[in-house]
Amino acid sequence: MARRRQAFGEGFALFAECLLTGAWFALAALPAVTVPAALAAASRHLAAYADGEATSWGAFWSDFRVAWRRSWRVGLAMLGALALLGLNLLVLAQEGVPGRPGFALATFLVAGLATALLLRAAAAWEPEARWRALFAGALEESKADLSGTGILLGGVVVLAVCAWALWLLAVPMSGCLVGAAVAVRRRRLALEEEARRSV
Repeated sequence: MARRRQAFGEGFALFAECLLTGAWFALAALPAVTVPAALAAASRHLAAYADGEATSWGAFWSDFRVAWRRSWRVGLAMLGALALLGLNLLVLAQEGVPGRPGFALATFLVAGLATALLLRAAAAWEPEARWRALFAGALEESKADLSGTGILLGGVVVLAVCAWALWLLAVPMSGCLVGAAVAVRRRRLALEEEARRSV
């Protein structure tokens, strides 16, 4: 019973840290182009917290500054993709477009997969990492770990629904989504380690 209470307390503390991290992420991501750097810093913060390492507001912003130096091009590419997505949805909103529901569904699916890919890349970020290598690794993980990709897609949908219902919910829920990305990566690494040991 005591162990169960301890596990509940640790889980609730991690959940609260995810909510706090969501607020930090929202502040760092305000310029929009800084979203990849903010995701990287948030992921590193939650990973350190889960490992019991000392982490703080100052450490988050230090990681953010380091990540920003190499991620601004990724941020610009992300904004370009969002502009293209918005244009596509604007066209699909017009009456008389053939196959409109199917194209809209495909657009949202591609956007969700791209977001999941960005989350995987950010969860693997280290100060010396290059984003091209991070995205290449994230793409391989997405193909090999379909269940993890499904978890991230589900998280993206939940975040979108929460933001649609009440935009303020996007702040805490973004921290939970980052936490999910960190958890998916750790589960993947654990499975790989278990496979190596069984050989």
